[in-house]
Amino acid sequence: MKAKFGNIIAALSMIGMLGSVSSSVVAAQPIDTPEIRAAAQNAVTRSDHESIAKFYENTAAQMQAKVKEQKELLEQYENKSYLYGRRAQDLQSHTAALIRDYEKSVEASTQTATLHRQMAAKLNQNHAATQLPDSATGL
Repeated sequence: MKAKFGNIIAALSMIGMLGSVSSSVVAAQPIDTPEIRAAAQNAVTRSDHESIAKFYENTAAQMQAKVKEQKELLEQYENKSYLYGRRAQDLQSHTAALIRDYEKSVEASTQTATLHRQMAAKLNQNHAATQLPDSATGL
């Protein structure tokens, strides 16, 4: 009877742990809302592009924090696999996959932020170039 009770407790704790790990799967997707897509499509000014770049930089920072968290979890799974029984390898594989997904999200967000920073810089250069002839002619 005690063995069955112990198995039930172990199974419930494993389900709870897997639930917390599987909820991370949804978060592995890059943050791309209809609002940010609309803002990116309608961005015209330098400040529009800088705001969008800042959003993606913040997103990359959040994903990088998740990478760190998952790497610590993976280390736990690897170093103390005996605590997780048969599921240890599954947990390690799942966590490694999450790390790869988060790292891809970091890279994509960083590239998008860089792109919008370049667009903002180009708009700033174009604005400066249009102001140059006026100052050259003294008008």
